[in-house]
Amino acid sequence: MHKTGLRIKAMPALMDAALIERCQSLSTTHISDSMGRLQGADALRPFHGVSKLAGTAVTVKVRPGDNLMIHKALDLASGGHVIVVDGEGDMGRALLGELMMLYARSRGIVGFVVDGAIRDVAKFREYDYPCFARGNTHRGPYKDGPGQINVPVCIDGMVVNPGDLVVGDEDGLLAIPAADAESVIAAAWQKAKDEERTIEAIANGRSSRAWVDDAIAAKTGGDLSFIDS
Repeated sequence: MHKTGLRIKAMPALMDAALIERCQSLSTTHISDSMGRLQGADALRPFHGVSKLAGTAVTVKVRPGDNLMIHKALDLASGGHVIVVDGEGDMGRALLGELMMLYARSRGIVGFVVDGAIRDVAKFREYDYPCFARGNTHRGPYKDGPGQINVPVCIDGMVVNPGDLVVGDEDGLLAIPAADAESVIAAAWQKAKDEERTIEAIANGRSSRAWVDDAIAAKTGGDLSFIDS
């Protein structure tokens, strides 16, 4: 097999534990707003429960329906990593299930992202082990290869590089480039604080709506004659 079809690159360094901890209290909506509302994977959904997913991406590119290199990634990854699998969105066979989840959990791997199918959904819910996938099926995978580990992958249109910060919750899934992680999380925390003040103002009847007319006026050059009084 040509080496381009079977490739394993070095494992990415883990994100700072304090940064991961800060993600636990952040909504992906605040992170998304801090990234220009452009990044994210919409077709994948959580199959576990309510646990937040936050960790460092270990990426895997596989042939649809084959999970040999996912198994290898599980052996290479360590505590704090997230296994991010580009299965090309194929739903014909599950790429992982209960046994792989339990093994990952035993190694401290914090979750899965699978652009493809999984199985044993009840067990992911029972353990509340973070797993985002496109869907599920009872049909199992093959283990023939090829595949690549720690190369750039595309997850529902979202490019994920090894070492990216991956965050997921009930609202969706995001990958933050490693170089931008600190500044994005800081901006997201500020966004969350700003919204807290807005929520307080609404509760106290002090919410200002002037920005709505200001935005409309900006679009019309200040002409508000189209509004019936």
